Amino acid sequence: MSLSAIYLSYKLGVNLVQSANSEAERKIITILKVLSESSEPLGSITIARELERHGIFLSERAVRYHLKITDERGFTQPTGHDGRMLTPRGLEELRMALAPEQVGFILEKLELLAFRTTFDPTKRTGLLPINTSLIDKNRFREALSAMSDTFQAGIYVSDLVAVATEGEKLGSVVIPMGRIGLASVCSVTINGVLLKAGIPIESKFGGVLEVHNSEPRRFVAIINYNGTSLDPSEQYIRAQMTNTNQAARTGNGKILANFREIPAPARATVEEKIAQLKEVGINGIYALGNTSEPICQIAVGVNRVGMVLFGGLNPAAAVAEAGIKVENIAESGLIDFQQLKSFRRLQDEYRLEQTNPLRHHEATV
Repeated sequence: MSLSAIYLSYKLGVNLVQSANSEAERKIITILKVLSESSEPLGSITIARELERHGIFLSERAVRYHLKITDERGFTQPTGHDGRMLTPRGLEELRMALAPEQVGFILEKLELLAFRTTFDPTKRTGLLPINTSLIDKNRFREALSAMSDTFQAGIYVSDLVAVATEGEKLGSVVIPMGRIGLASVCSVTINGVLLKAGIPIESKFGGVLEVHNSEPRRFVAIINYNGTSLDPSEQYIRAQMTNTNQAARTGNGKILANFREIPAPARATVEEKIAQLKEVGINGIYALGNTSEPICQIAVGVNRVGMVLFGGLNPAAAVAEAGIKVENIAESGLIDFQQLKSFRRLQDEYRLEQTNPLRHHEATV
């Protein structure tokens, strides 16, 4: 055999290996995508059926083989008999793998969560969207202390929260070992409530808002939802672009906020819904503009009204500012309203646990 033929055979073999590896990775990423779309653990039979929607046909045995790989990589976590849930690491891997084809993914995610919101503020029942923050369990009390000023100053969507420990779930997120998960109400809740009232709401961007004397002044950074595959608030927290604690203490600083637009004729109905939401502890609307007038130096369309909403991850930003590591997963799924409790009650429970563990146990049984 000539050298050229040997070289050609070698290259062909390498290409076949690369192609096989690429195909295997595509199957793994698609499995992660299927799991990300479910709030419940999925077994190999269900996953195989869902894969067919993506043009991938695998036997149940082949799915189990690929799940073994995702388990080893820490992308998935077994939960009971043949069930799997996506881990935060798996979610991050999925985000990175799909980033090139998912510009605008966040906007689609917001719209889907708003559609799936069933929360009714008049009945105080239903599902609403949350963000999930993962914190080292040994620093959780310290993190609660770091959030305290932000909650006291009202720099939040709601003071209602939920907590889960390792192995438990908040929305679609399984809490990993050594962490405590804190769910905060997401600003998309407002989208969902307005949508159910027949009011179309357009999500424009997430940003960093400068506040002065506790009043909104101007946006100093913005990321359009239709041009990103990552949540803006997560990016701002990582980039250390907020000083939420300073804003809470002095009324001057930079916080997380979001910008929405609504049709001007719907303004009165929106004000009615805002009042209903406030009655149940959801105060996410920071400022509501006037017809066709700029708000926080942002131009608004003709016959439109601008709305500035607090970012749901402002308390988590305060934790990061205090030097405590926090992993945030924005728009992490839905939670039943009845599972939420006030932040003050949560603080009291952890203080009680610290001073008298037995008494805390008795109080929570």
